Amino acid sequence: MNHTFVFYCILIILIGDFILTTILNYLNAKKFADPIPAEVQDVYDPDEYKKSQEYKLANYRFGIVTSTFSLLLIVGFLVFGGFGLVDTLVGRVTENQILQALLFFGIIMIGSDFTGTPLSYYQTFVIEEKFGFNKTTLKTFLLDKIKSWLMTIVIGGILLSLVIWFFQWAGKSFWVYTWILIGVFTLFMNLFYSKLIVPLFNKQEALEAGTLKQKIEKYASQVGFELNNIFVINGSKRSTKANAYFSGFGKEKRVTLYDTLINDLEEDEIVAVLAHEIGHYKKNHIIFNLVSSILLTGFMLFILSLFINNPSISLAVGVDRPSFHAALIGFGILYSPISELTGLLMNHFSRKFEYQADDFAKKTFAAPPLITSLKKLSKNSLSNLTPHPTYVFVHYSHPPLVERIRNLKA
Repeated sequence: MNHTFVFYCILIILIGDFILTTILNYLNAKKFADPIPAEVQDVYDPDEYKKSQEYKLANYRFGIVTSTFSLLLIVGFLVFGGFGLVDTLVGRVTENQILQALLFFGIIMIGSDFTGTPLSYYQTFVIEEKFGFNKTTLKTFLLDKIKSWLMTIVIGGILLSLVIWFFQWAGKSFWVYTWILIGVFTLFMNLFYSKLIVPLFNKQEALEAGTLKQKIEKYASQVGFELNNIFVINGSKRSTKANAYFSGFGKEKRVTLYDTLINDLEEDEIVAVLAHEIGHYKKNHIIFNLVSSILLTGFMLFILSLFINNPSISLAVGVDRPSFHAALIGFGILYSPISELTGLLMNHFSRKFEYQADDFAKKTFAAPPLITSLKKLSKNSLSNLTPHPTYVFVHYSHPPLVERIRNLKA
């Protein structure tokens, strides 16, 4: 396989993905002004709807800037030998393959984050601020950056070091050991993410005793769902947008409510939202997603093992000497079309699971409070009520609001 051919394949994939994304975003933006379906006419009043239109347009235009910048950055890095320069630099520092990889990805990660920080700042402190969502201070913004870097360096560094050590030790069979490692790590994070990672960024407290807690516990008992951990997270520290999520399983399962959710919804609406989340657990959606994620990771690693020793991939990204870290960069881009296809499949199942969780909440609690909660959450996030069907098919993990309401009323 000629490295020039691989280079042009990489360019075609990058540019093709950009063009496809741009077309989908354009089609979706053309639907912004469509008439609002009757089922969701009451979500916005005229002024609020105008505000939601302006918010969607602002994000659409900003998305064009960020995607164009990202494309130019990575294509420029490829064409002008940026990856080769970084590789040469780390090669001068150390001859150890693991240390070279850590330095290589560390430089690229930090460099990429630095160049993207102004865009992230604009998104948070200009767009989100303008439309009343942002509650993040500059101090929190910078601390989040530093904490994310440290987590990536520590966790990512350990995982990458082990993967390369497996490669050196086991050769092409490294993918099996890497798969086991990532599978164990994924399982561990599903169990303990809320306990170990979330507190680094947000404050979590047990839900106070009161009528809300009583209603939640009563409902959980009725559906045979053992629930000992109900937490409230200070989401208002960063945004006015509300959320709730379920994490873990077994003794480690917990429900987490954003404080903004508690402030925005009535108690029955909150219980309805939690009934939906419990529906995911009862329908084994969490297990399905976990197993699917691990299986897809194994498939990707197997494909990686077939190409990782091919010097053409390293040469295609501008690195003269074949190396694991350079080949990993090239493979990541070459694999992205497959990743897009598996993403489409997972989004299909996710939307299907959302309907099933809604049905569970309707049957075990009630449809009306779930409908009103969905409307309030959509209103408070200025969500799009008229998305393009193709955009939904490609990008949405949840069905559009109007489709969920129609299903709940059926």
